[in-house]
Formats: sequence, structure tokens, C-alpha cells
Amino acid sequence: MAGELRISVRTDADIVTARQKGRVLAEPLGFRGSDLALIATAISEVARNIVVYAGCGEIILDVVRDGEREGIVVIARDEGPGIADVEKAMQDGYSTSKSLGLGLPGAKRMMDEFEIVSAVGKGTTITMRKWRRSHEDRPYRPAGT
Repeated sequence: MAGELRISVRTDADIVTARQKGRVLAEPLGFRGSDLALIATAISEVARNIVVYAGCGEIILDVVRDGEREGIVVIARDEGPGIADVEKAMQDGYSTSKSLGLGLPGAKRMMDEFEIVSAVGKGTTITMRKWRRSHEDRPYRPAGT
């Protein structure tokens, strides 16, 4: 991915940074209002999981294109304990940390594409994509930029 942004995630402040950088990357692509909030919230959820469960990891942000579609890809990666039962972890209300258990399933609902790969003792990688909804919302870009 060319031009990707990498944010090291260890603390709550890093969660805020990742969220802000996601919004900064998404806005020039034409994302507005509620879509910007959804992207930022999904980033917060996966980044918080890194802090709570793995202790450290990274968020990678980039622009993604697929034919006429343009959007943002968010990759959350850690080398933590991994998730023993991914299917269970994706159920609303399931939590191993006494939280509401809405983080991963909520992030999945907020984004257009969501993939999770996890191995116990090796870590977890979550890849999420949000596509801009219509070509009419495409921001103005002068020729040659």
C-alpha cells in the first residue's frame, strides 16, 4: 500500500491519534458526516482491543481503490495472545474483559468489509474497508493531482 500511515498503539492517547488520522485520511476522499464518525469509531474499537488485550500493536491506514470505487482500509495488527474463538468474539455481548462486548461486532457493522485472522499465542490482524457511497460525492481534484 503506497502512502500508508502507521500508528503505533500502546495507550489511550494512541487510540485518539489513530482515530484522528483516520478522519484526516478519509475526508479528502469524499467521506462526510456520519461516514467519518463510523470510520473513526471503528478505528477506536479495534485500537482499544489492541491496548486492552495485546498491550501494543499498530493501526495501518491507507486509501484503497477497486475499479471505480475508492475508500479507506484500516488494518489493526498485534502480536498479542490471539483470539481462541473468533466466532464467539464476533457475537454481540461476548467479552472476556467485562466490557459490553460490542467492539468487534460493532466495528464490523460500521464498515463495509471486515476480516479477522487470529491465532492463539501469535496475535490478531483485522482488516476493514469503507467505500465511499457515490461517485457524486467525489471531491474536486484539479487535473494532474
